[in-house]
Amino acid sequence: MSSWENDTTQAAIALPEPSATEISEPHWQACKEQKLLVQQCSNCQSYTFPPEKNCPQCFENTLAWQQSSGKGKIYSFTIVYRPQTPAFNTPYVAAIIELDEGWHMLSNIIDCDIDKLAINQAVAVCFEKRGKSVLPMFRTV
Repeated sequence: MSSWENDTTQAAIALPEPSATEISEPHWQACKEQKLLVQQCSNCQSYTFPPEKNCPQCFENTLAWQQSSGKGKIYSFTIVYRPQTPAFNTPYVAAIIELDEGWHMLSNIIDCDIDKLAINQAVAVCFEKRGKSVLPMFRTV
């Protein structure tokens, strides 16, 4: 038996939690309030995610937090059968979500029939508690 299948090992390893930085703290705080925030440049209007100090499009320091609709579609996905650590339950879906505002986010799709997932399928954000953190994830709609 490998350690990947050892229940004692699984119980001792917790799922990873995000580490907020000074730049990303507003995003993580909003998740605790069941809101999905994204930065938008007031100069060129482009969206930026993950959070940055300056706009990666025009390089200006004019990024401001905006609330996203949380609605979008599956841009790409993969089904993970071998976990990063024994703490992850498999299979799970890692996906790039294209939000309606035009920005992309890497997340998970949960509570779904993995055999029926498809590119361009509609999804909506939901929030899942993990330890002291709250993570934005998605469900099909």
